[in-house]
Amino acid sequence: MPIKKADAIWKGDLKNGKGTMNVESGTFKEAGYSFATRFEDKAGTNPEELIGAAHAGCFSMALSNELDSAGFTPESVSTKAEVTLDGGAITTIKLITNAVVPKIDEAKFNEIANGAKKGCPVSKALTGVTIELNATLES
Repeated sequence: MPIKKADAIWKGDLKNGKGTMNVESGTFKEAGYSFATRFEDKAGTNPEELIGAAHAGCFSMALSNELDSAGFTPESVSTKAEVTLDGGAITTIKLITNAVVPKIDEAKFNEIANGAKKGCPVSKALTGVTIELNATLES
């Protein structure tokens, strides 16, 4: 299995310092982050945002795979993740998914979506975090 790599550098104290994050593929380079981008909604990235992106991407792929395995070919799966940081911990991630899947009923779609939520590798890595799912089947 491949090993994926990322790195981060932080300089200074928590409130006044700044850092950068990179991913091995180079698609994300020298992304700046700071106390203000993490806790004060200032422009820039932060670790929680990146976890949200990873979770949304992983879940979309997992749902697509689960649907296909059940005999339903999705036309599209779009997922947003809302990550809540409270008291120094990620407490909740809400996955908001919209999917276009021909020839499936709402009940079966929700059953498969909930299975994908449990089976997604990022969901598994976030054991202890409440993961909420709002899945909508579009026609």
